[in-house]
Amino acid sequence: MVKDFQVIKGFIVFEGLDGAGTTTQTALLTDKFKAEGIICISECEPTTNYIGKVIRRVLGGDVAAAPGTLAKLFAADRNEHLYNPEEGIVARCSRGETVISDRYLFSSLAYQSLRFGFDNVLKLNMDYPVPEHLFFLDVPEEICQNRLEERDQREIFEKKSIQKDIVENYRRAIELYSGSGMKIHILDGTLPPEKLGKIVWSKIT
Repeated sequence: MVKDFQVIKGFIVFEGLDGAGTTTQTALLTDKFKAEGIICISECEPTTNYIGKVIRRVLGGDVAAAPGTLAKLFAADRNEHLYNPEEGIVARCSRGETVISDRYLFSSLAYQSLRFGFDNVLKLNMDYPVPEHLFFLDVPEEICQNRLEERDQREIFEKKSIQKDIVENYRRAIELYSGSGMKIHILDGTLPPEKLGKIVWSKIT
């Protein structure tokens, strides 16, 4: 464990390789909460705000940026995502809302560490709180790559050659945060989406 962390009750995060199904599970869980009459907000990182838009241009290969710049942009985007006075995660969860995010700081540790170093990325994110629940969708790299083949556009980290390193960084990050107080769930992401969604719901309830 790195340090003592604040755990945000009502904050849930999905993580995994590109193509693991994080977006699908975020949508399914959001729908389930709403069906139960619970106020629930679906989010993602990078966000859709002004910083997130710059990040997406870099990820799409439209703009070149130094490795450290991208890692710091992600950290800044996360800070706004967390602490925006009205729409930030902390504000929403303090009002009793549930926030589900497709990716969070664990993605930074997994992806940005490839170019900027794990310890450097950790320092940028060390002070951020952790979610109540972290779901890591464990899917073999080959299956993720097959799923990505169906996409029209690819991002700079969606290369087969680096997927194994990304998985190793994920496992390192999960181990590092294992004593943080959040509930960590490593699930078989190859299961049919609806079946996996039921398992996710059972872990929360």
